[in-house]
Amino acid sequence: MSEHHDHHQDDTPHASFSGYMIGFLLSVFLTAIPFWLVMGGVFESKGTTAVIILAFAAVQVVVHMIYFLHMNFHSEGGWNMLSLLFTAVLLFITLFGSLWVMYNMNVLMMPGMM
Repeated sequence: MSEHHDHHQDDTPHASFSGYMIGFLLSVFLTAIPFWLVMGGVFESKGTTAVIILAFAAVQVVVHMIYFLHMNFHSEGGWNMLSLLFTAVLLFITLFGSLWVMYNMNVLMMPGMM
């Protein structure tokens, strides 16, 4: 009886040192820039600073998903795409829901201050 080993090609990306280093350097860059924006007072408007920080945070989530979680749109039969969409929906609900609740609490709790 001969043993038959099924060596199938798997489409999942494999980790490499260079991939991890690229992800690490991008993460450091995407953390250092918002830190500098806040500590340096680069923009006078706090709203502009907040929007830019949220944009950097969204890009950093994508970097982590690609370089550290090894997610792409072709592997796992499309399940990674479903996971990405689910993550995006949860991120949207969490961020904008929190901002909406905080804004409404500010308006409703401090009516005499307006």
